[in-house]
Amino acid sequence: MPSYTVTIATGNQWFAGTDDYIYITLVGTEQCSERTLLDKPLYNDFERGAVDSYNVRVEEELGEIVLVKIQKRKYWMQDDWYCKYITVKTPSGDYIEFPCFRWLVDDKEVVLRDGRAHLPEDDKTGLVKQHRQKELDTRRKTYRWKEWQPGFPMSIDANRHKDLPRDIQFDSEKGVDFVLNYSKAIENLFVNQFMHMFQSSWSDFADFEKIFVKIKNTISEYVMQHWKEDFMFGYQFLNGCNPVVIQKCTKLPDTFPVTHEMVAVSLERELTLEQEIEAGNVYIVDYKMIEGITANCTDPCTLQYLAAPICLLYKNTHNKILPIAIQLGQTPGLPIFLPTDGQYDWLLAKIWVRSADFQHHQTITHLLRTHLITEMFAIAMYRQLPAVHPAYKLLIPHVRFTIAINTKAREQLICECGIFDKANATGGGGHVQLVQKAMKSLTFRSLCFPDMIKSRGVDSKEDLPTYFYRDDGYKVWEATKSFVSDVVCVYYTSDEKVQGDEEIQAFVKDVCSFGMQDFDHCEFPKSVKSREELIEYLTVIVFTASAQHAAVNFGQVSERMSGNGHSKTHLM
Repeated sequence: MPSYTVTIATGNQWFAGTDDYIYITLVGTEQCSERTLLDKPLYNDFERGAVDSYNVRVEEELGEIVLVKIQKRKYWMQDDWYCKYITVKTPSGDYIEFPCFRWLVDDKEVVLRDGRAHLPEDDKTGLVKQHRQKELDTRRKTYRWKEWQPGFPMSIDANRHKDLPRDIQFDSEKGVDFVLNYSKAIENLFVNQFMHMFQSSWSDFADFEKIFVKIKNTISEYVMQHWKEDFMFGYQFLNGCNPVVIQKCTKLPDTFPVTHEMVAVSLERELTLEQEIEAGNVYIVDYKMIEGITANCTDPCTLQYLAAPICLLYKNTHNKILPIAIQLGQTPGLPIFLPTDGQYDWLLAKIWVRSADFQHHQTITHLLRTHLITEMFAIAMYRQLPAVHPAYKLLIPHVRFTIAINTKAREQLICECGIFDKANATGGGGHVQLVQKAMKSLTFRSLCFPDMIKSRGVDSKEDLPTYFYRDDGYKVWEATKSFVSDVVCVYYTSDEKVQGDEEIQAFVKDVCSFGMQDFDHCEFPKSVKSREELIEYLTVIVFTASAQHAAVNFGQVSERMSGNGHSKTHLM
């Protein structure tokens, strides 16, 4: 009697094991096995982290094993189970692996295909075609679009983290990690005993320094020592948390009437301001996006304020980027602050710029252009790409937790009365207005790293030799694109194969038509017509979710010590 050896791996996370009954059915091209209870007498099966093996005996060989059905049935009370993978050893000695990596809840049945990637055209039998379509039908009912705020990218239809499908929720230990990391950050920053200082005005810069007395990080200490200096202020536009706003100044905007006489003392090459601009030595940062955004009001007695500054920057003969003029609004005629002004006038002007940079960074660069955009791609992926699709296998490691963290953010951070409302000048609805405004200029090409760098005129290493965000970004973009290209070219041997893949076309269309709500200005493609277009499209997703998010996220603690008066524990 033929025998198949079935090996099942249970997850390592908390509560992954189960005491429920587990049944398996092997589905072959010739026939199916009987539904078999997997049970070892006197042995506790399916414990957390366990790898259990069983023999499944059949009357005749089943042919090629194409599907595995796993069913969980209640033993005493419902006991969820996380299955990592199943391997099947056939009578001929072949091993077939069936990835699972999902929770089985209630009396749930999961049908798995082997771990090889398959395009739709690769599926020849009705059995696997039916399985593929059924998976997508179920996913589309589970992962639904919802407009959280008008003008936003669409998000998942779930109000709370616990409403999400179990497979994309954070595991229990991940939730505990959030609490522990938050507590550890508070402890390390030693802010508990100074918490009252966050609720009141500070009378001296020394108050700011008192909050961070326990910081031992070398970079943070350096920033703390030098944050008032012009070279550090300029350097942060290149390699700080928000290195995406600086651009080459080719012409002064009409809203910013800086003259040569104002800045002549800051110029080092015996050129006029106009000649310095022509020579490519002048850069500009303009926060006009913040103009008109409603500032927060935490209570009738506590008003907060927003500025929409313009800052002119100069590359000196030592290739340092230095601020040479600041206007704290978009209206010509407002005071223009200069390095020759009083020490604290100039410092205060820089602090207002840094405060605006904080709002732009958190709301646009970080929240919108990494988190919300990645969630949109992730939802479309779940809705349109089955687990066997090569693009799904490529993307899933990079978007796995995005929907969960964004849902937590909408539940606790950016919701009404959330942390943004309690702490930020753009809280109370200003952050929503800012995202809505920024969405009007968000295009697909602006998510392509080389295009984004070139559009700001900062692509030359000779012009900006210390712009490490650009230099490292190019390397990571090219490495990502090379890897994506290798994957795409394995499965798509021609452009016609890309055009004929209805699932990848549905994925791209779902992003544009539903995720971006067909906004005309966004210029997201509705289809991909070649391997090169698909490679770029998938590279954008992987890069945005991984490298771009890392670049604008992980430096926040040291960056935010630099003089904006904000201290934030990163929740996203």
